[in-house]
Amino acid sequence: MPLLKAENVSFSYDKKISVIKDVSLSIEEGEYIAVVGRNGSGKSTLAKLFNGLVKADAGEIVVDGFSLNDKKSLFEVRKRVGVVFQNPDNQLIASIVEDDIAFGPENLGVPRKEIGERIEFALSAVGMEKFRKSSPTRLSGGQKQRIAIAGVLALQPKILVLDESTAMLDPQGRKEVLEVVKKLNKEQNVTVITITHYMDEVLNADRVIVLDGGQIAMQGTPIEIFNHKEEIKALGLELPLSAVIAEKLIEQGVDFPSGIITDEQLVEALCALKQRI
Repeated sequence: MPLLKAENVSFSYDKKISVIKDVSLSIEEGEYIAVVGRNGSGKSTLAKLFNGLVKADAGEIVVDGFSLNDKKSLFEVRKRVGVVFQNPDNQLIASIVEDDIAFGPENLGVPRKEIGERIEFALSAVGMEKFRKSSPTRLSGGQKQRIAIAGVLALQPKILVLDESTAMLDPQGRKEVLEVVKKLNKEQNVTVITITHYMDEVLNADRVIVLDGGQIAMQGTPIEIFNHKEEIKALGLELPLSAVIAEKLIEQGVDFPSGIITDEQLVEALCALKQRI
């Protein structure tokens, strides 16, 4: 059984503006899913639907056997689906890092000893152990976002949803956060759903879901998705930088392989080209 399943889900704000339209999808435990789409395509609304921050007008979302159509299941679903938003300052509420991470477990009634263990685990998972006694206000953007992720991890969710969580970070901050997320997915088997407009981040995913106008326009592996270049562009999205460079070289008449989307593929092809020259 899928860890998360949505069947014919629709949602509109004020019953007027339809944002999600008859969406059906399933996500298995341990998957790394990227959700992309132009502004207004419904990506962030989908994230809120996954843990009950907003309720679907129609259809059903089931998380680990708990249906969000049943109000009694809301608490259980939110323990299983943790959401990290774009601005970490909106999620950091305490003046000391460890107090911030303890906030969620305390509200769940977790015993004090176990809270300490969860703090240690969460800080270790994001590589921020030495900042336990620090003030969040003194941290960089990337460090703050890692603490925000740690706060969610302390709840021990099965699914980690990242809603444009790297959008406000510089390249180094983005790199730090992505390394943490990949590690959690591979080593802790945390299911990851990342909502992003950075196409390079999509390459880390097992599967990509493309939204357009509140509906699923495409889905598949990163290679399958980015090999449909014209469709991607028509949906208002960009190709990864490596794919753009390869495409430009081919347009200039360079004997270069098609289908390149990753940095590794680009470097390999450039090295092969250099040997032929």
